[in-house]
Amino acid sequence: MHRPVRLRTPEWFTVDDSTLNVALVYPMQGPAGVFGPACEMCARLAAEEVNKAGGVLGRELRLLEVDGGADPQQVAEDVEALVATGVVQGVTGWHISSVRQAMAPRIAHRVPYVYTALYEGGERTDGVYLTSETPASQLLPAMRLLTENRGVRRWFVVGNDYVWPRRTARAARRYARDSRGRVCGEAYLPLGADDFHDVLRRIERADADAVLMLLVGSDAIRFNRAFATAGLDQRCLRLSTLMDENMLLGSGPEATVDLYSTAGFFASLADRNTMDFHGQYADRFGVTAPTPGSLGESCYEGVLLLAALIERARTLDVSAIGAAADTVSYEGPRGLLSLDGRHVRQRIYLARAEGLDFNVLAQLRAPHELS
Repeated sequence: MHRPVRLRTPEWFTVDDSTLNVALVYPMQGPAGVFGPACEMCARLAAEEVNKAGGVLGRELRLLEVDGGADPQQVAEDVEALVATGVVQGVTGWHISSVRQAMAPRIAHRVPYVYTALYEGGERTDGVYLTSETPASQLLPAMRLLTENRGVRRWFVVGNDYVWPRRTARAARRYARDSRGRVCGEAYLPLGADDFHDVLRRIERADADAVLMLLVGSDAIRFNRAFATAGLDQRCLRLSTLMDENMLLGSGPEATVDLYSTAGFFASLADRNTMDFHGQYADRFGVTAPTPGSLGESCYEGVLLLAALIERARTLDVSAIGAAADTVSYEGPRGLLSLDGRHVRQRIYLARAEGLDFNVLAQLRAPHELS
């Protein structure tokens, strides 16, 4: 018997043939909680737009929030209970790879699962679809460009101690060698870390040219402040594959000197799709709402992709959805996108922090270049 699931369930939430219910799994606590509100708002905006266009298979799409910042096994049990009892017919959201690895084996063969967080690559579970960046498309070209333009040869990796940072660091070692450089040190800290004294000393002693930051949310914010206080921002640059505008705001402009980020979306991009998205977001939530950076915006992409997958297959059957997946495309803030091997093909950019915003410097990869 399944125990009750601890969720924020709205009074209007119903289970019947008129609705398509989706578990939205995003962090409401922990280091990643700093961008949780943007995740929720972006997903809700997408759901409202899907419903204005007629819903999914003629059914209203409704989101049920699940705290993806809890213990991964707890999250997986809660979502599995929702799926097994028929409360939800799909799953999406931003959550760390440890949560995805716990959830996917339990639910992916039952309902479509769209994972929106950048991750370490290699996910092959049937029924799982991925909207965000992987090291080969995101980190590799960024490291190459910084090697060419900034002369970086010695990298120091600082990450949280779980699968995404460790596997990404493994790829970074290879990328550095390919550019005639090397990773000269690595440090892994538990989620929620707030003491960086020893790590900063190691970076200084290693004489690193650059720090590859693989820290989540508020951990990265605290590291940025400590890094600047130690004066290391005058000695080496920082590159992050997980850094949005809300994290810049939390860090403060004095703590983000010579900080680079690489992602498939930045709020400062000024193309038609991005501008339309910002206008809709501001109209819906107001100008004081959390900035919809790449992490929150990914949840918008997740809802759109989930709806497109089901619409294309014309069924909720997971096997039929998988058979049609490579013919699916949709248009959102990141442009017109399609799937290849259950991964979304998209543009990737490199940006540099300037105060509380990012200045996009280069497009690193176009969709047709990705494999």
